[in-house]
Amino acid sequence: MIPPRSFSRREFLVSSAAALAAAPIARAAAAPVEPIIDIHQHTNYGGPRDPKQGWKQIGPARSDADMIAHQRAMGITTTILLPAGTPMVRPSTLNGQANGLDTTCFGNDSCLEIARAHPGEFLFAANEVPDADGAATIIEKYLKLGAVMIAEQKFGVQCDSSEMQRLFELAGAYRVPILMHWQAGSYNLGYDRFHRMLAKYPKTNFIGHAQTFWANIDKANVDNPKALYPKGKVSPGGLTDRYLADYPNFFGDLSAGSGENAFKRDPEQARAFLTRHQDKLLYGSDCNDRFGTPEVCSGIRQLAQIREWAPNKAAARKMLYENSKKLFRL
Repeated sequence: MIPPRSFSRREFLVSSAAALAAAPIARAAAAPVEPIIDIHQHTNYGGPRDPKQGWKQIGPARSDADMIAHQRAMGITTTILLPAGTPMVRPSTLNGQANGLDTTCFGNDSCLEIARAHPGEFLFAANEVPDADGAATIIEKYLKLGAVMIAEQKFGVQCDSSEMQRLFELAGAYRVPILMHWQAGSYNLGYDRFHRMLAKYPKTNFIGHAQTFWANIDKANVDNPKALYPKGKVSPGGLTDRYLADYPNFFGDLSAGSGENAFKRDPEQARAFLTRHQDKLLYGSDCNDRFGTPEVCSGIRQLAQIREWAPNKAAARKMLYENSKKLFRL
């Protein structure tokens, strides 16, 4: 039997120091990643289109592999993929321009496929052109398959039309939010009337998004198609500010250049807005770059803005994770 080796005092001290030095590294490696839920991303996002060919895609969009790598580069732990509706030429799609959500995004099956291939990391929404024949039936099919939201509704319809109200009822029945892209002159028209829908459908949760939603944090902007990305100081008390404060069923999607612009135009009011509505705001990216780096990615820049201008870390965690976890019952 070989006797156990004895260590000199010097060897003991050296090995102990090495173990202590390695301990912080081991603790850091074992530290849990702070989860982030991104409620707004798309497949096949960003390829160029030709209006002379009916807005046909004429160049490559971001691939599924690049989209997945992009989300992981940003540190997103759960992503909700928002599909386009069925391609068709009619007034509500601006005669085909809005097919692919006014870009090149793919539809329901594309989002479902990725969610099934990456369970837990990717979830999916359901969508269809609201005034198309059988729109509610198509959306309901995907809700039954596990869609967690109706989105992204980005079509040229009145916000209180009978077709939209049918979807509001469907969202309430399935207990899923409906996300609406507000853009004066183009999509979901009549933001100044929308309070009537919020009151009429109290059991339906609505998520506001895009240019007109964010322009109207300022009380000087109401359905103005020429002020989609306003600059300068914000005067609090706009429609969006009031809707978020007055209606428990209305929430805000922080994504895209419109969300980023709303805060960087007036950092002082950004802090105040994030403080007031910290329980109603949800992180989303809605960016179509491939890399997830600050130079090109509005999603990662918005992450930085939330962390910088939230009143405290607890409020930032609400907006990056907890509010969505609760709203989507994850």
